[in-house]
Amino acid sequence: MSQQMHWKNILKIKDFQNLSFSTFLHWMGFGMEHVALGWLVVEMTDSPFMVGVAMAIRMLPMFLFGVFSGFFADNFDRRIMLRLVTFISGTIPIFLGFLLIIDQVNIMILLVFYMFSGTAFAFILTLRQTYIYDVVGESGVVTGLSLLQIFSQFGGIFGSFLSGWLIQEFNVGIQYIAIGLFSFGSFLILLNVRTPGEFRGDQSDSFIDSMTNYFKLLKNHSILITLMILVSMSEIFGFTHMTLVPVFSKDVLYLGAFGLGVLTSIRQLGGFAGLVALTVFQSYKFKGLLVLLITTIFGLTQIAAYFSSSFISFAIILFLINASAMSADTLFKSLMQVSVPNKDRGTAMGSWVLSIGTAPLGHLGLGAIADMRGAKFGFLFNGVILFGTGLISLTLLKNVKKIVL
Repeated sequence: MSQQMHWKNILKIKDFQNLSFSTFLHWMGFGMEHVALGWLVVEMTDSPFMVGVAMAIRMLPMFLFGVFSGFFADNFDRRIMLRLVTFISGTIPIFLGFLLIIDQVNIMILLVFYMFSGTAFAFILTLRQTYIYDVVGESGVVTGLSLLQIFSQFGGIFGSFLSGWLIQEFNVGIQYIAIGLFSFGSFLILLNVRTPGEFRGDQSDSFIDSMTNYFKLLKNHSILITLMILVSMSEIFGFTHMTLVPVFSKDVLYLGAFGLGVLTSIRQLGGFAGLVALTVFQSYKFKGLLVLLITTIFGLTQIAAYFSSSFISFAIILFLINASAMSADTLFKSLMQVSVPNKDRGTAMGSWVLSIGTAPLGHLGLGAIADMRGAKFGFLFNGVILFGTGLISLTLLKNVKKIVL
């Protein structure tokens, strides 16, 4: 295990600063889009199941293009590709914003937009998570990812607050134009990043060869498969709680768009707290054991949401849910990168994107459960399964518990 780079030293790296500010702006837009997605679909359909469908379509490209995005990250300059995809991601919400302003959007158009938006997001996730390794190296990857996620959460907090205000004071079309402008701002900052993104260059494989090598990689590094399964379980029965938040907000707490924005901001603040806690544990070397403990807690916090009926109690629980979610997510990404050779880190991150791309199964199932039994029962259902997953993993997965970083 290499000596871990201190977070203060990472913050002094100029390219890390630019990457962090770029991430902050991009996640301001993401936070705004997350509020708008739930609010728009509930307003258009008044159906928890359709919220689940929209969330599922937003995540589906991560499953479809996860491995392909890893191929991109390993075979092309990550810095250049990150700039390109970030620019493209800014054009999509601006186009939707204009359609909303002239009242030419129905639920089908909205779902198509989420498919395109989710595709851009899948590539951005893989490229950014892999590129951070190029900037800070192996000794700084866990802390670097945690710090980058902190900037993400801050962006999401401000974006969520701004979103609720924009919808209430203006309209959702103006908001989507603002989302696109934040992505363009993120792109402009990326132009100042100088560290080349490592890639295979002349030794680049064709996509078919990459797929063949991918299966060989999984065979030779079976721990990657285990981590992928754990990430999928966390996504299907953990992160899908996002489907329930707008429904819980409207049907249980009787809140409007601004109230939903406040709740989403509190949720993002919880993610920030979880990431700060993770930097405190940077010297704790058994990161595999730590991520399994956090997964178990993640399940417990969702079970607690079943017993909540007031704004204050639900806000506190939502804070704890996302604290668990973001710290587990960051650890999984770090463990997957260090479990493979350096030349295959892009593929490892593509595997992570592929794993979180299983979330549509959870969004659809949870939307259907909320339709039949309500949002509260949905939290209970997710929590019990994820809690059980954590306990079983702690008992059986000795190879994961032994991972040090």
